[in-house]
Amino acid sequence: MTLSLCAGGIAVALMHTLVIPLLPAFPALLGVSRAEVSWLVTATMLAGAVGAPVFGRLGDLFGRRRILILVLGLMLAGSVLGAVSWSYASLLVARSLQGAAFGVIPLGISLLKDHLPADKADSRVATMSSTLGAGGAIGLPLAGFLSQFADWHNLFWVAGAMSLAAIGLAWRFVPESPVRAPGRFDAPGAIGLAFALISLLLGVSQGAVWGWASPRTIGAFVASAVVFVLWAIYELRTSTPLVNLRASARPMVLLTNVASILVGVAMFTSFVLIGQLLQAPESTGYGHALPTVIAGLCMAPIGIAMLMFSPLSARLSAARGAQTTLLAGSVILALANLMQALLLDSVTAVIAVLTITATGTALAYSAMPAIIMAETPETETAAANSLNAVMRTIGTSTCSATTGALLVAFTMNVDGRVMPSATAYTAAFAIASAAATLGAAIACALVLLRRRRRLSESRSERALVPA
Repeated sequence: MTLSLCAGGIAVALMHTLVIPLLPAFPALLGVSRAEVSWLVTATMLAGAVGAPVFGRLGDLFGRRRILILVLGLMLAGSVLGAVSWSYASLLVARSLQGAAFGVIPLGISLLKDHLPADKADSRVATMSSTLGAGGAIGLPLAGFLSQFADWHNLFWVAGAMSLAAIGLAWRFVPESPVRAPGRFDAPGAIGLAFALISLLLGVSQGAVWGWASPRTIGAFVASAVVFVLWAIYELRTSTPLVNLRASARPMVLLTNVASILVGVAMFTSFVLIGQLLQAPESTGYGHALPTVIAGLCMAPIGIAMLMFSPLSARLSAARGAQTTLLAGSVILALANLMQALLLDSVTAVIAVLTITATGTALAYSAMPAIIMAETPETETAAANSLNAVMRTIGTSTCSATTGALLVAFTMNVDGRVMPSATAYTAAFAIASAAATLGAAIACALVLLRRRRRLSESRSERALVPA
């Protein structure tokens, strides 16, 4: 069951990086502008952010396996549509359908928790959670290789084959969850959350294109804030909310979700920048002039390391608490990004630091679901994990927007070409390190909360013992 769910998780994560190596070529291939091409990534992100909490709640209500297979079916449909796409518009729809499958990972985490004993569930949940980063890292070299040696439509045929395999494995080896949440589906809450998230992520992802001070960008952020407030008021008053905000407001859950945003920034910076840094000409003073395929292969250790270190995360959480694991992962991410900010002059050193980054990401990402589920009723774990996944998406989207702005703001002329300067890369990695440091500070607060709770419980138990 675990391997079947992890296969689905890797396939879903791969969809988010599937077209990244092709972004520079798509304007010529599709006859559209670079701004329009960026929507092939933005649409996937938006669909995932909206779909994750919606499908998570549907899984809590109607069966997590059933909704898992439905979501994988959407990914299959998107992959086939992308493989036969005949226009930019059809490809955009295909990418949206692929993005909607983002809910597979939180649904898989909840299914593992439902079926496995506690001593096994933690390590399997840690591995499932890490597929979010591992699949993305594996997707970059795979997409780079296929796009260089075959027609780009073949990328989507490969994605379709992976989707079909994930459906078959889930159908055969994943049992349905016995857990059901009472009540009905909160359609108004889903619509409100979708509007608020889309407005927020549009502002973050398109701000550099529209202009950060433009009416559209400011309007998107204002609309998001207003709708989030109205949505929260409604969710607190309805009897069967899409998201249990009272549970989400508990300090352990709230702080973990905030830390998820920061860890998302710290992790995704390497995804966005290392490939470009490795391919940049040596005349820039920081580049390594590697071919696209080789640069993609240099990213592969991220995926391998994340899957390898996930069991370590579970053991550390069992011994010291998931909060301590999150702290360790955040500290490692802070140090790794600080090292990348030095713009290492050796490809071997870059790969070594990437592996350290992957280790920190594996520890942090694996700890978050454990903290969330310990504080959430079992009938709401899929929705709660989905909300945490959305927080990670906000972090990665913020990272993309920030790094993009820095690469445009700090440039230099190299052999007649405008290239990002070393300052842009150094600043981006420094910001990622700062984000991870803030995440570590939040994790420290979580560790203290856990210790205080355990101390309080210990005192209560002693008070019940007769003198």
